[in-house]
Amino acid sequence: MADVHYIDHPLIKHKITMLRKESTGNMEFRKLVSEISMLMAYETLSDLPTRDEEIRTPIEETVQPVLDGKKPAVIPILRAGLGMVDGILALLPNAKVGHIGMFRDEETHKPHAYYCKLPPFIEDRLIMVVDPMLATGGSLCDAVDEIKKQGGRNIKCMCIIASPEGVKAFTERHPDVELYLGALDRCLNSDCYICPGLGDAGDRIFGTK
Repeated sequence: MADVHYIDHPLIKHKITMLRKESTGNMEFRKLVSEISMLMAYETLSDLPTRDEEIRTPIEETVQPVLDGKKPAVIPILRAGLGMVDGILALLPNAKVGHIGMFRDEETHKPHAYYCKLPPFIEDRLIMVVDPMLATGGSLCDAVDEIKKQGGRNIKCMCIIASPEGVKAFTERHPDVELYLGALDRCLNSDCYICPGLGDAGDRIFGTK
């Protein structure tokens, strides 16, 4: 069974409440998504590997920890996942960024992939797949499938809001991938939107509705 981590922090809870409000405009919504992503990434990346490096402070020489290994890769699921990237890059400015494009069939609610571009040496990197909403789980499952096909092994997924149905679908299909969530909502409605949710994250980030 996959490890599911609920990031239970008052700042994240507060900012997610602001996200949910129908009255929150596009500019504020984008800002909140970025801030929440940075706060969640801080927890998600708590086990990054380090190595010791000799440095000199103004006082003396010392040995101190620095990040080790290949730079992590951040993979947003287009298009809503793009809203989470800047917040993560604020913590990891040297991270590589790939993209996976998915769209949802409005009748079947099934995801369809249309684009995938991953950084080189993906098999040697920590990979963070990000999408604000985990609804049915189809897009996230398919994205991780594609990353694994291209050699990705050390994968974590980060979503701001999830449904129980999406968590179940994802953990059953990818029991080896850690999942980090900001909130677990009640259920999906008949249109496969999360309840109470926040509507369509992509539309609210980009002002397309």
